Amino acid sequence: MSKANYLRKYFYTAAGFLLAVTVTSFQPRSDSRSSLSVSCLTTEGRDTLLGADILRPRLSWKLFSETRDLRQTAYRIWIARSKEALEEGKADIWDSGKTESENSINVVYNGKLLSSYQHCYWKVKVWTNDGMAAVSKPAYWSMGLLQATDWKAEWIGLKGFEERDEPESTFTRLAARYLRKEFSTKKNIREAMAYISGMGLYELYLNGKKVGLDVLSPGVTEYNKKLFYNTYDVTSYLQEGLNCVGVILGNGRFFGMRNYHGKPDPLTGIPQVNYGLPRLLMQIRIRYTDGSEETVCSDKTWKVTDNGPILANNEYDGEEYDANNELANWNQPGCKDGRWKQADLMPPGEIKLAAQLNENIRIRQVLRPVTVQATSRGTYILDMGQNMVGWVALNVQGERGDTIQMRFAEKIKGRDSLYLDNMRNAKVTDKYILKGGDAEKWEPRFTYHGFRYVEVKGLRRAPTVKDFEGKVIYDDIPTIGSFETSNPTLNAVFSNAYRTIRGNYRSMPTDCPQRDERVGWLGDRVMSSYGESFIFDNSRLYAKWLDDISDAQKENGSLPDIAPTLWDRYADNVTYPSAFILIPEMLRRQFGDTVSISKHYPAMKKWILYMWNTYKENDLVLKDNYGDWCVPPESLNLIWSQDSTRITNGGLLASAYYYYCLSLMRSYAQMLAHEGDAALFDNLANKVLTAFNRKFYNAETKSYSNNTVTANLLPLSFNMAPEQDRQVIFQNIRRRLNEFNDHVNSGIIGGMWLMRGLTNNGAPDLAYKLATNTTYPSWGYMVQQGATTIWELWNGDAANPMMNSGNHQMLLGDLLIWYYEYLAGIKTDGNEAAFKKIIMNPLFPAGLDYVKASLNTRYGEVKSEWKKSAKELSWNITIPPNTSAEIILPAASARQIFEGGKVLPQSMIQHLTTEAGGKVKLTVGSGNYRFIIQQ
Repeated sequence: MSKANYLRKYFYTAAGFLLAVTVTSFQPRSDSRSSLSVSCLTTEGRDTLLGADILRPRLSWKLFSETRDLRQTAYRIWIARSKEALEEGKADIWDSGKTESENSINVVYNGKLLSSYQHCYWKVKVWTNDGMAAVSKPAYWSMGLLQATDWKAEWIGLKGFEERDEPESTFTRLAARYLRKEFSTKKNIREAMAYISGMGLYELYLNGKKVGLDVLSPGVTEYNKKLFYNTYDVTSYLQEGLNCVGVILGNGRFFGMRNYHGKPDPLTGIPQVNYGLPRLLMQIRIRYTDGSEETVCSDKTWKVTDNGPILANNEYDGEEYDANNELANWNQPGCKDGRWKQADLMPPGEIKLAAQLNENIRIRQVLRPVTVQATSRGTYILDMGQNMVGWVALNVQGERGDTIQMRFAEKIKGRDSLYLDNMRNAKVTDKYILKGGDAEKWEPRFTYHGFRYVEVKGLRRAPTVKDFEGKVIYDDIPTIGSFETSNPTLNAVFSNAYRTIRGNYRSMPTDCPQRDERVGWLGDRVMSSYGESFIFDNSRLYAKWLDDISDAQKENGSLPDIAPTLWDRYADNVTYPSAFILIPEMLRRQFGDTVSISKHYPAMKKWILYMWNTYKENDLVLKDNYGDWCVPPESLNLIWSQDSTRITNGGLLASAYYYYCLSLMRSYAQMLAHEGDAALFDNLANKVLTAFNRKFYNAETKSYSNNTVTANLLPLSFNMAPEQDRQVIFQNIRRRLNEFNDHVNSGIIGGMWLMRGLTNNGAPDLAYKLATNTTYPSWGYMVQQGATTIWELWNGDAANPMMNSGNHQMLLGDLLIWYYEYLAGIKTDGNEAAFKKIIMNPLFPAGLDYVKASLNTRYGEVKSEWKKSAKELSWNITIPPNTSAEIILPAASARQIFEGGKVLPQSMIQHLTTEAGGKVKLTVGSGNYRFIIQQ
């Protein structure tokens, strides 16, 4: 009797989008084999990539099976112009031929030159080491507009302002633009694809229906260098005969939210950028069944008005909507648009148009308020139960002209008032003016808020929780990691981190979602991007952000502190722009992405040499602007510490990070076979190392600079400290932490290395204490104070509101890395990256009874679940097919180890080696394992 075996095959394009196909094979039943799972699902249900502009996409797939030590030995890829051709075996675009290789991720397309609008149907056959072979079901992607001449559309919009607009006010106001065009189709439609770029934000409608599920689209870019377009299959939205396309344009980050009349923001001292009025570029390509084509383009024949219901929209201040101004059937055929204006041509200049390859934002969760409380002022306060990012949809009934106002806050002041001081000058208010009559439903389109509480004003009756829905929004990327322990503090901090990270994914990693800021500070993500990658598949987001940083680089090599440069800040410090050097390494390690390294290598090199040639002093680059940002202050009401013994020398921070960047650049140069550059970076690194220790190291006290934790930690983490002194230097760290009752006392620069630095240098118990502390300053302290997201400040419950966000990820440091790599024991090998080889060497701290974690890697899901008792340690492990694992077991010999309820078999023992500290190392292939280690 035969048994069906299946392979779930996932394919990643160069942008990292996940395409999936199903592989089926039939093999005789065997005790050594198990069935392989099958699934056609992809990332959030997206099984196609539309409108790509990558000429050599990278293709990937996954094998799923419980068969042990299953490895791919070869593959063959077929790509054809049609599904029918592919099914007939006609690979008229590319046939890779049978390729002997274990490689199942990032296989680079090497077929015919791809062209605009091209359809690519493909499948793969794989062979495995146990003799199975399987062929996938077809997958699909399409190409976008590859040449500037492919665009027949023109940029259009509305020049000028209405009286109600306030473009010259500090708090700018601008109504949404509504655009429409009717067109006819007289043949049977085979396919219709829409290519659209709407600055700053757009919503697309066809025949009255909103196209797609995306919101706040497209993604933010360095607008003076690049603008994104999105692609949608709109075949099902069109009809034979008269059709209507409608677009609403919001302001987003394109039209400035503040106007300081050429001066910097008076609070931050940083200029804010305005790129101009909203505008639209759109092209619909219609293919008929008879083979003919037609294109509907944005041009001056379109109609436009700003006299619609959206009176104002501003991401800082909110959205105002007057239902009495609704435009009946405006996005449907036959609408009377005689009062609409002819669209103005509004070319943005010589700016690159690019397909957006990272995910757009979507509504990812819907929450009901947990309570609705009446206030003494006749208003109502909603408690959403958690600090969230998005908006509130309301269901309301009242009289014509009634105004419902919703104002948003992260915290409550007193019993029934919002705490708004930390919003600074963001108005964070949505307004809805009723048309009267039946119940009305409304939610904003072009704003979002960071909040837990909402004060609702203007209601005629007491509402219930059913009248409101909180729409949680963030980039439409999958959650790939789970983590749970026996310690409630660790679990609560993980949940807070999850909500914080997702709430700040907005096509760029923002610092905060609530106040008048919401920008991508580079320094915040130098290391937290790595930790985030254990929870979310953030590969495309950060690959895109590297593009933003590169686009923002000045001709001389200078990099910004914020990207995209919505705030114009070039301070030429080292620590913040170092994100541009470190994040490519994260993408390589976690996702196997080496393209980001090769793509940005020239820009990285340019910055490294610019900083050396511009700021070198005695072989050190000492330029620093922010110090070890957010060191826990000695008083709860302070933002910045005034205690000099807590503050690390900025020159030490800069030069240490510069050295680490040089070491990465050396490895990148070697990887890319730039041997001359590798020698250059090695030479510079040696100079910096000598000068660094000469300037900052005290050989008598065995400490750096003024002996802060960060001052000593960075040289240890970057391998700059004298080898013979490392243990004594680390003891200085322990003593300093002991002075602060074993609590965090470093800022974000040192915090990026704190938990791993403690553990790697022999103090895992101290790292565990820091992770589980519940008194100030600690992550657990935030939890104890009722936080449901991570604060900007360790004392976020008491500090000055000028810089006191309740939703900031930067204080996470390397905590999440430590959770996964050190508590769960899920870590990729540095050479066999992307978890091709998994290093599993968890800690088993006293007081922690179990850890249960998983990570869906590029190869499949890795699981680690351990539980200990007085008598034994049990550890269940899942290793995905086509990978291997190096497992470190806390046992002195094989006699203590049982697997699957049996003594360790000889086949495993022959792969076992003895490690120091009463441990053994075991190398295994894929499969599920259940180890028992007797104590």
